[in-house]
Amino acid sequence: MPDLLSNLGLGFGVALSLQNLLLCFLGCLVGTLIGVLPGVGPIATIAMLLPITFGLDPVGALIMLAGIYYGAQYGGSTTAILVNIPGEATSVVTTLDGHQMARQGRAGIALGTAALASFFAGTVATVLIAALGAPLTRLALIFGPAEYFALMVMGLAFAVVLAHGSVLKAVAMILVGILFACVGTDLETGEERMTFCFTFLTDGVDFSVLAMGLFGVAEILRNLDQTDTREIAQARIGRLLPGLADLRQAAPSVFRGTAIGALLGILPGNGAVLGPFAAYTVEKRIARDPSRFGRGAIEGVAGPESANNAGAQTAFIPLLTLGIPPNAVMALMVGAMTIHGIIPGPGVMTKNPNLFWGMIASMWIGNLMLLVINLPLVGIWVRLLKVPYRLMFPAILMFCSIGIYSINALPTDVMLIAAFGVFGYALIKFGFEPAPLLLGFVLGKLMEEYLRRALTLSRGDPMVFLERPLSALLFLVAFTSLSAALLPSLRRSRDEVFTEA
Repeated sequence: MPDLLSNLGLGFGVALSLQNLLLCFLGCLVGTLIGVLPGVGPIATIAMLLPITFGLDPVGALIMLAGIYYGAQYGGSTTAILVNIPGEATSVVTTLDGHQMARQGRAGIALGTAALASFFAGTVATVLIAALGAPLTRLALIFGPAEYFALMVMGLAFAVVLAHGSVLKAVAMILVGILFACVGTDLETGEERMTFCFTFLTDGVDFSVLAMGLFGVAEILRNLDQTDTREIAQARIGRLLPGLADLRQAAPSVFRGTAIGALLGILPGNGAVLGPFAAYTVEKRIARDPSRFGRGAIEGVAGPESANNAGAQTAFIPLLTLGIPPNAVMALMVGAMTIHGIIPGPGVMTKNPNLFWGMIASMWIGNLMLLVINLPLVGIWVRLLKVPYRLMFPAILMFCSIGIYSINALPTDVMLIAAFGVFGYALIKFGFEPAPLLLGFVLGKLMEEYLRRALTLSRGDPMVFLERPLSALLFLVAFTSLSAALLPSLRRSRDEVFTEA
């Protein structure tokens, strides 16, 4: 306990510096903005802002990017409640009861409940990260190459299990991502792999280029293809703070949603997205009158919103302690850390304690900022929702092109983001999720490295992965989870979590 308090003291000392406070505020504000505006998600935004972080201190850069991520979770609820369009994938469930409350003239109570539930869940998740950070880091230090390889295989297996839609499509996307990771020059043999004699591929596919193409340009194409109209709730927003009766009704849902979201957020494979759906399903099943849900039940806002934000923040646990990104946004964070010369994993806590504890402290500060930002600025967000897409997307495309060119000053990078954008758009149209591809790309390079290390130490004996107990256990978990996902009954129950919610 004394060590935890001293570490948190170090973290707050870093996070409360003027520069980091400003960057945290900027990240939260931008995150809220892109959460409010449908069609501009945190993945695309972080991918576009990666070039800007080159000139920033690593701690400040990561604090800002983290603020964008969990700020978007807050902002997505505003659009879901007022417009009935989820600003974020994790806000889909909030539309069911949140917009009904808005149509009944209770939009302010819905927005206030979402903000307070998010703040509570974010605070609990931050404490959880601080408490689990040191023990998990010590555990990770005993991992060898075989254990790390098995852990990454398990993470990719969970990504398949938790992906929405076809299991085979998710597996295909992960394999494509791993193939992209193999493009370039083999560091050990010096041989070129899958470059097709293109010199600009000699150094491999740049992470920023792939991320910006798949999630920046592809998102623009996808949203231009849609003709959804935005009908903002015309009823008066009303008071923003819920009354005592509302709080009593919502409080149990907030506690349950926080627990569900925090647990699922830790799981590799984007369990944070599943959190709001699972929380809504639980609330609906244990309710005395399930028919209230979908008609403006405050529990249908409080539970999913708390699960949403708890999962978004506990997703940092495997990233900071094990160096394993549990979802696409965390994969981008791995890219940002690598850009700044920081190797993700247990060494972050021992070699960069300012970064580790500074980020944790900034999360609590960011949650407080978001509570202050969201409620008073509801009127501004409503006006921003009326901005037509035809004005937003050319500016985003121009920003993508300038940003990616500024990294290496290569015209081929601009052409590649266009190519990956078209590729990502085609994936979406055919029902493939690009997020597992990015996870496969990030983990593919690490998996190859740890696979080679393990085989070198064992003199080429592949049985090393099964002879080491922890490695064998991780492979068993991965195999079991994949086998369960392929069973028709369990696959149907997995999809029911999304469809029933």
